[in-house]
Amino acid sequence: MGAREYDESDVRVRPGRRGTRPRTKRRPEHADAAEAMVITVDRGRWTCAPGGDASRPPVTAMRARELGRTPIVVGDRVGLVGDLSGAPDTIARIVRVEDRTTALRRTADDTDPFERVVVANAELLVVVTAVADPEPRTGFVDRCLVAPTPGSRAVLCLTKSDLADPEPFAANYRELDIPVLTTRRDRPPEELAGLLAGRVSALVGHSGVGKSTLVNALVPDAERAVGTVSAVGKGRHTTVAALALPLPEDRGGGWVVDTPGVRSFGLAHVTPDDVPAAFDDLASAIESCPRGCGHLGPPADPECALDELVEKGQLRPARLAALRRVLVALRAPW
Repeated sequence: MGAREYDESDVRVRPGRRGTRPRTKRRPEHADAAEAMVITVDRGRWTCAPGGDASRPPVTAMRARELGRTPIVVGDRVGLVGDLSGAPDTIARIVRVEDRTTALRRTADDTDPFERVVVANAELLVVVTAVADPEPRTGFVDRCLVAPTPGSRAVLCLTKSDLADPEPFAANYRELDIPVLTTRRDRPPEELAGLLAGRVSALVGHSGVGKSTLVNALVPDAERAVGTVSAVGKGRHTTVAALALPLPEDRGGGWVVDTPGVRSFGLAHVTPDDVPAAFDDLASAIESCPRGCGHLGPPADPECALDELVEKGQLRPARLAALRRVLVALRAPW
């Protein structure tokens, strides 16, 4: 028996787990993704309103793998693919998160380096505090008023004005030209409703100040809406997690985001320049301040440009004093 001749057919190659197709970092563009707005988040699932339309069934979605750990919060505008019917036991995928126009951020405390985005794309931040039961605290309000990013503005809403005169507390903010609204428990919040119409707004405040009462007054079917959009969250109360609720269409529409009651509002990410920059008439003035100016005035900041505005009669002394009270509050232990 002669020696056997071998050819290429005798070669045996064990197939590997990976194919021969080269890997690519290119991701699908999902041009057909439908636009939606995130209205609540719970345990790795996002409930979305397709097209930001409250009349359509909400869609439960998961985050696509290609997004990695991209944070997605209430108010984010996203792109959805998959089953968008909103039927029970169906799920879609979030494949894109649009750039945010605004972001309400806070930290656990003033030493925490990690920012937490509470609400995205809100045009108004409504700082809710009671004039009594519980007693109002200027420190908390001061912090909230400087939290909005450019593109949004803050409004102060004083609740329970039937229990005490709101003016003494409101007077602290008149010089800051912050809109101050008052509500009573025995009357509908008509002025607030008119301000929120057609906008995405967020309510923030301590527990017990009346945020849920306002939500129930602003959204007549709030309890039903909570049960509908919180299917993933097992119907938990709105104060446990941020939840966007649709405002009545016959009153102008829009969305109001009810956020959980907070014990603290850390602003480790806010600098002294961010405070005056939140006010249109002061933003350009601080450009003349020396580097590192804390805007507190003499003796700490003897060359602060804001003092020059007062000397020239371009800034009311009381307004500057109110602004510096906010700056001091930011530096005080929380």
